[in-house]
Order: sequence, then C-alpha cells, then structure tokens
Amino acid sequence: MKLIGLSACGVVLLPALAWAVYAPIPEQEQGKAFTVTVAAGAYHDSNIFGSAAGTIDSMVYSLSPKLAFNASVTQQTFVSASYEATLDYFDNRPTNKSLVSHDVALRLAHAFTEVSNIDLNEQFQVEKNPQSLLAGVPLNTDQSYLRNEFDGRLTTALGQKTGLVFKYRNLYFNYDDVALGQSLDRMEHLAGLEVSNKFLPETAVVGEYRYQAIAYDHVGDLKDKRSNFLLAGMDYSPGKQLTLTGRAGLEDRRRDGASGTTAPYAELTCRYSYTENSFAAAGYTYSLEETDNPTLFTDTRMNRFFFNVQHAVTAMIIASGSITVEPSTLLGRTGQTDVKETATRLGSALTYVARKNFTVSATYDYDWVHSDAANRRQGRTRFGVNGRLYF
Repeated sequence: MKLIGLSACGVVLLPALAWAVYAPIPEQEQGKAFTVTVAAGAYHDSNIFGSAAGTIDSMVYSLSPKLAFNASVTQQTFVSASYEATLDYFDNRPTNKSLVSHDVALRLAHAFTEVSNIDLNEQFQVEKNPQSLLAGVPLNTDQSYLRNEFDGRLTTALGQKTGLVFKYRNLYFNYDDVALGQSLDRMEHLAGLEVSNKFLPETAVVGEYRYQAIAYDHVGDLKDKRSNFLLAGMDYSPGKQLTLTGRAGLEDRRRDGASGTTAPYAELTCRYSYTENSFAAAGYTYSLEETDNPTLFTDTRMNRFFFNVQHAVTAMIIASGSITVEPSTLLGRTGQTDVKETATRLGSALTYVARKNFTVSATYDYDWVHSDAANRRQGRTRFGVNGRLYF
C-alpha cells in the first residue's frame, strides 16, 4: 500500500541531496532466503490528481504482491532483490480506473577488508499512482512516471582515525504525459568525496566535495545545470541511542539559459532511539532544488523542517507519524516574478502486529500547499486501512 505520503512508516526523512541510508531487511524477511508478501486495503483520496480546482475524490482499492530474496552468498557478500506490483482500482477516476505500478530493487554489499567495503543499490519504479503530486499542472493531469535510481558507496580508511568515502548517485525521470515529459524528463548525476577524522570515539569532523549535473531530455540548453559543493560538518554518536549529523557550506550553480549563483547549503539531522521499536527524528535542510515547472522557474530555494516519530504503544501496537513543513521560493526566469509557497505534509499510522507474519494498519495523510500562485494551491487527504501477510 502506498497510503503514507512521507512518513508514517517509521523511516527518517532525508535531505534532497543527502545520500541514501539503507535500512536492514525487515524482521519478517530475516532468517530465510525467499519471502512472499501480500498486502491489500482500501482508502479514500480526496484529490486523486492533486488539482488546485475541480478536484476528483475516489475510493481506492489496492492489492500488492511482493517477492523478496535476501542472502549472504559468501562471508563477505550480501545480495538482496525484490519485486512488488501494486494494483490500484479507483471507483471514480476518468479514463483508466485500474492502474498497475511496479517496483524492482537490487542490492549488492561486499566487504573487501575489515575497513573497506562497497554498497551498490538499484531501484526501478513505474509509478501509476504517485504519493506526492506536482503543483500547478493542468487540471486533472495524469502524473504517472518511470523513475530509476542507482546509488553506490565505497568506504575505506586512510588510518585508524581517518575515513574516506566515494559516493555516486544517478536518477532518471520519465513522465507518461507528453507535456509533463517535455518539461520534466531528465537525468541527474551526483558524485562526492568525503574525508572524516574521528578525533574522539564519538565525534568525527567531516569535509566533503560534491559535483552535480542535471541534464534535461528536452530543451536542455535552457534548463541544464551543474553544481559544485564544498561542505564541512560533524558526526556525533555518543551511543546506539543518539545520532547527530550536520553539514554546511556553499553550492556554486552554473545554469544553461540563465545566470549562475552561489548559495548556502545546510543539512542537520538528529535521531534518538529510546526503546527497541521507538524513536524520534528531526532535521532541517536548506538547498536549491529542481522546480516542477522549469519553463517558468530556474530552481526552488527550499527550507525543509521535518519531525518523525515511531512509538511502541504495546508489544503489538505501534504508532507512527511525521510532519514536514517546506517554506520555499520558486525563482522566476527573466520576466517571471518569484513565487513563495509553503507545503505541509502530515502522515500517521496505527499498526497492529497480530502475529509475526501479519499486520493491520489504519493510516491518515494530509497534504496542503499554500502558494502565491492560485493555480499551484493544493489540498489532499487520504485515510484507510490495509493488511499485510508474510509467507
């Protein structure tokens, strides 16, 4: 089920340019190579296309079978693979009432030595019913897309206290709608080199360089851009319960078809685990991000505040929720004024673990976009129930 827009599943939200952090495999998938999961549920969506006006609401009925494989093929090598199909049926959707989405994930982790390892991750998605919808698109536009992400990380050590990390991420977006594709289809490259020194057992200072290149499939000579980041920061982890990380620095962005700029960049996160299944996380980021309308705007200057919590009410009941507030400014091209807007996204869930291989959840999501541009305003609520069975 894809009911929870941003957070109520107990995952720490990450900054847009932060590197992916891969969680261990779910408890239900541990101890066996193959796991089959079947999820089913129903929810009500008040705005299935994320429109500013003329909204369409609908009940949505979903079925999601999944096959996962997890195994240590050698003492140094771990392999993971999964495929999930999501079948959504809308009782009140123009044109296609039945949609099928696909999600394929692959992972290879290998330890060369005690201090050197590589972690490669690939995720391919065909999203016919996106969780987060674009603002300002023509009325009731289909926002289905294909997305591919590859993440790679090579970690090694230069000494007992000095670490070195090479990072690379590739993203590709391809929208089904012709007009959206002409505007938004693109490929993003992000490469980085991080050097850290652990001058105290719980504290490390970090210096990092990142290079980003964004290439659009159509009219790239007006929309393509390249950025160089110089960042410094600190990682603080006094124990298993508490983790603090921070990065701050500058981004030098060169744009095709528009003037360049140098802007500050910051990302701060904190996570506190107070019991085995309970934690709270919070953070803030400031960055330049891609806009959902690059024809009118060069970038989005984004502030992002987030808070995420998961609490084990009892051994069998888990409550989770999050709120994300994003005050931002869309930076207009020549002749286009800047547009200020704030997106607020709230997610919550109450999950009953009936037994180790079966869970039932009640979920609620609320999305609201307040914008100076009336056609970009958006409101959306989703609430429902779903069950998940593991074999």
